[in-house]
Amino acid sequence: MKVKPLADRVIVKLEKTEAKTAGGIIIPDTAQEKTQIGVVVEVGPGTEKEKITVKAGDKVMYDKYAGTQVKVDGVEHLILKMADIVAIVE
Repeated sequence: MKVKPLADRVIVKLEKTEAKTAGGIIIPDTAQEKTQIGVVVEVGPGTEKEKITVKAGDKVMYDKYAGTQVKVDGVEHLILKMADIVAIVE
Protein backbone atom coordinates (compact mmCIF):
# COMPACT_ATOMS: atom_id res chain seq x y z
CA MET A 1 0.00 0.00 0.00
CA LYS A 2 1.31 3.48 -0.90
CA VAL A 3 0.41 6.42 1.36
CA LYS A 4 1.11 10.00 0.26
CA PRO A 5 0.69 12.74 2.90
CA LEU A 6 -1.18 15.94 2.08
CA ALA A 7 -0.30 19.61 2.77
CA ASP A 8 2.29 20.04 5.54
CA ARG A 9 2.20 16.40 6.70
CA VAL A 10 5.13 13.98 6.93
CA ILE A 11 5.08 10.18 7.30
CA VAL A 12 7.66 8.91 9.78
CA LYS A 13 8.63 5.28 10.42
CA LEU A 14 8.88 4.71 14.15
CA GLU A 15 12.23 3.73 15.59
CA LYS A 16 11.85 1.45 18.59
CA THR A 17 14.18 2.34 21.45
CA GLU A 18 14.16 0.66 24.80
CA ALA A 19 16.04 1.98 27.81
CA LYS A 20 17.40 -0.30 30.47
CA THR A 21 17.72 0.61 34.16
CA ALA A 22 20.83 -0.17 36.19
CA GLY A 23 19.01 -3.22 37.58
CA GLY A 24 18.31 -4.56 34.09
CA ILE A 25 14.63 -3.62 33.86
CA ILE A 26 13.65 -2.68 30.30
CA ILE A 27 11.58 0.50 29.92
CA PRO A 28 9.67 0.48 26.60
CA ASP A 29 9.54 3.67 24.53
CA THR A 30 5.82 4.05 25.29
CA ALA A 31 6.65 4.61 28.97
CA GLN A 32 9.46 7.09 28.39
CA GLU A 33 8.77 10.80 28.75
CA LYS A 34 11.09 12.15 26.08
CA THR A 35 10.97 13.14 22.45
CA GLN A 36 10.81 10.26 20.00
CA ILE A 37 13.01 9.48 16.98
CA GLY A 38 11.96 8.19 13.58
CA VAL A 39 12.93 8.17 9.92
CA VAL A 40 11.03 10.23 7.34
CA VAL A 41 9.45 8.01 4.68
CA GLU A 42 7.28 10.45 2.67
CA VAL A 43 6.65 14.19 2.71
CA GLY A 44 3.68 16.22 1.54
CA PRO A 45 3.93 19.16 -0.86
CA GLY A 46 3.76 21.78 1.91
CA THR A 47 1.59 24.89 1.97
CA GLU A 48 2.15 28.60 1.45
CA LYS A 49 2.39 29.09 5.22
CA GLU A 50 4.25 25.90 6.15
CA LYS A 51 7.19 24.75 4.02
CA ILE A 52 8.51 21.20 4.33
CA THR A 53 12.14 21.33 5.51
CA VAL A 54 12.83 17.58 5.78
CA LYS A 55 13.23 14.94 3.10
CA ALA A 56 12.78 11.19 2.87
CA GLY A 57 15.56 9.39 4.75
CA ASP A 58 16.10 12.13 7.36
CA LYS A 59 16.22 10.96 10.98
CA VAL A 60 14.03 13.32 13.02
CA MET A 61 12.94 13.99 16.60
CA TYR A 62 9.25 14.68 17.21
CA ASP A 63 6.96 15.34 20.15
CA LYS A 64 5.91 12.18 21.98
CA TYR A 65 2.14 12.58 21.67
CA ALA A 66 2.12 14.16 18.21
CA GLY A 67 0.62 12.70 15.05
CA THR A 68 -1.67 9.88 14.05
CA GLN A 69 -0.45 6.28 14.17
CA VAL A 70 -1.08 4.13 11.09
CA LYS A 71 0.08 0.71 9.94
CA VAL A 72 1.42 0.52 6.39
CA ASP A 73 2.16 -3.01 5.21
CA GLY A 74 2.30 -4.17 8.85
CA VAL A 75 4.83 -1.52 9.94
CA GLU A 76 3.99 1.24 12.44
CA HIS A 77 4.19 4.79 11.04
CA LEU A 78 3.14 8.25 12.21
CA ILE A 79 1.57 10.99 10.14
CA LEU A 80 2.92 14.23 11.63
CA LYS A 81 2.48 17.90 10.90
CA MET A 82 5.75 19.59 9.99
CA ALA A 83 5.39 21.78 13.12
CA ASP A 84 5.54 18.66 15.35
CA ILE A 85 9.06 17.81 14.15
CA VAL A 86 11.52 19.47 16.52
CA ALA A 87 14.92 18.53 15.04
CA ILE A 88 16.87 16.58 12.43
CA VAL A 89 19.29 14.07 13.98
CA GLU A 90 22.65 13.74 12.20
